[in-house]
Amino acid sequence: MHLPPNLPLTFALIAFGGFGGLIAQFFGLPLPFLLGSLLATAPVAIFASHHLPQAYDFPVAIRVPFVALIGAVIGAQVTLSLVMSLHHMLPSLLAMVVFVLTAQGANYVIFRRLGGYDAPTAFYSGAPGGLIESITFGEASGCDARVLITQQFLRIILVLTLVPLGMSFHLGFPVGSAGGQAFSATPVTASMFPLAAFIVLIGTVAGKALHLPAWQLTGALLVSAGFSLAGIPLSLPNWLIFTAQVVLGASLGMRFAGLNMALLIKGLWLSLLSVGTMLAIAAILAVALVSLTEQPLSVLFITFAPGGVNEMALVALSIGANPAFVTLHHIFRIMITVMLLGYASKRLAATKSGPV
Repeated sequence: MHLPPNLPLTFALIAFGGFGGLIAQFFGLPLPFLLGSLLATAPVAIFASHHLPQAYDFPVAIRVPFVALIGAVIGAQVTLSLVMSLHHMLPSLLAMVVFVLTAQGANYVIFRRLGGYDAPTAFYSGAPGGLIESITFGEASGCDARVLITQQFLRIILVLTLVPLGMSFHLGFPVGSAGGQAFSATPVTASMFPLAAFIVLIGTVAGKALHLPAWQLTGALLVSAGFSLAGIPLSLPNWLIFTAQVVLGASLGMRFAGLNMALLIKGLWLSLLSVGTMLAIAAILAVALVSLTEQPLSVLFITFAPGGVNEMALVALSIGANPAFVTLHHIFRIMITVMLLGYASKRLAATKSGPV
């Protein structure tokens, strides 16, 4: 087994991200260890990438276990009562289809008309989910890869930043660990650590082998949910969840490596407009669904907010919502988006190969 390259640098970035998390916690930011780590490492990636080893990328072998750990914590929230209430989720799942189609159309107009991107780049940049899939399909369709990657990561990072901040203002206090929110009420015992390691190992192997959407998270989530339903709950200390947040934040921050400021500034204002539009659509759907579901408005809003599955699950954990409910809808959002992208990709390929 080969160790990931540049381990000292990676651990230094994680440590720097942890320091950023402590500063963010001191200032009362929501999800401080995730946001603080991201905000600490992103400037390193943008302004000091020439000092990093050539083609440095945050090691997947370090990121994946911590993402899976988050999945395991979420899976532990799956209860029999949640499973029995799946039929009540039909209105919100149908609304998610409406969200994906509406958001995709609005984003295309923003990136095509206002951003001046070519049609494939505008379409795949506007995908409200499926980060890896949108990049893969987009590159195969001849997109500008730098623009596409920038816009997709800005979507996740802006949602991750704006939603917790907005929730904090709405609730009147910082959400998550900044507000003292505990991630689990179940007592932590020594047996939890080997159980968590087993869930992470089996979950990541099975998730990748089965090609699950967001497999790094969903494989461990499903295994953990199975243990939970069997009466074997998992509970982990907050410090371990905070560590996972730091690693995830540092890996997201380093995604900005090599970007020039002109591309970043243009991408940022377009992404602010795009994310603002999608959050407005999410808010409208959340208000419409309050009377049809048993979920409060705040939970429904983050259910539709188009961030990454891992990140929005952490937001759900931070406000005391059932992360399994939120995560199920985000996985469904990604599945619908990927189906739409796949259909568009086939249509584009057929157009290219057909008669002129």
